[in-house]
Amino acid sequence: MDLYNLGKVPWDDSQLIYHALADLGREGLILLSPASPYVCIGFHQNVEQEVDLAFCRQSGIPVFRREVGGGAVYLDGGQLFFQLVLRADNPLLPAAREAFYRKFLEPVVGIYRRLGIPAEYKPINDVVVGARKISGSGVGEIGAGVVFVGNLIVDFNHEMMARVLKVPDEKFRDKVHKTLVGNLATIRRELGDAAAAEWTEERLNALMIDAFASLLGPFETAAVDTELRSRADALRSRMLSDDWLVQRRGRGAGRDIRIRAGLHLLHRVHKARGGLLRADYELTEGRLSGVSISGDFFCYPPDAVRLLEAGLEGRRPQDVREVARNLSVRRAIEIPGVNEDDWAVLLA
Repeated sequence: MDLYNLGKVPWDDSQLIYHALADLGREGLILLSPASPYVCIGFHQNVEQEVDLAFCRQSGIPVFRREVGGGAVYLDGGQLFFQLVLRADNPLLPAAREAFYRKFLEPVVGIYRRLGIPAEYKPINDVVVGARKISGSGVGEIGAGVVFVGNLIVDFNHEMMARVLKVPDEKFRDKVHKTLVGNLATIRRELGDAAAAEWTEERLNALMIDAFASLLGPFETAAVDTELRSRADALRSRMLSDDWLVQRRGRGAGRDIRIRAGLHLLHRVHKARGGLLRADYELTEGRLSGVSISGDFFCYPPDAVRLLEAGLEGRRPQDVREVARNLSVRRAIEIPGVNEDDWAVLLA
């Protein structure tokens, strides 16, 4: 398998290259880190609800929507990314996503342990030290490929992460900051400054190469060739556009607006085990219409949410479990940590 050990790259390349590799139907492991900071949101998120766009623009911090689920995160050079792209028919891929995470996060757990950090895998897709998260990861389907992305967190700017998020007031922002500090671990925090400094980016990437080679076999060193560069540049024009970034607009949190008798406009939020779910919809004479779902969950295939939205059109809230269950069986839809009961609660 090809290995792209790229070191520091322009911030947009840190997302575009793996998208391009998957789009081309090629496989490989990419190791890199962004040369400058940016905010990255999940595929199903509403950027205007999740990110303080005005602050990011004023501060010159770009915002990017990836084609992988999950939540909004502040990314910078303190995090070393691994991005594994496999074809969907690769026999190494487990059928179930939770089994995928367990298998492919095992090298990450092993790396932290080699550093002397007692990391453990925690379902669905976390690596933790005690109760603190020390690696974020996600899986997405792009083109004919399955993409697994994650990081080693050398250091983290908790204050900036709290600042770029959209929050109702500064008191809540302070709570977000304190919660991040208390629940997010880093290599520097666990080992101390002096010991962490010995683990350079080069040494940590070498550990990742060895760890993933134990699963994937030996690597062949590769460079970003003309075909890959061309596809990444073509994706840039779409994925850095405002139309791509600003989509799936919501209507505010926890609202029920009565338009007339028998017609309500609703916004609902529900925290499932697999992530935050949001829904905007109309309830007309007891029937669902115009359902729009967003959140920081992962789903497979990527259009699973669109299929669910279409399947709910004209149905009653009490039918939601049945619709979700039938889609899961008939269309092989998988949303780890989210089941039909969660959808029923969201759209009750």
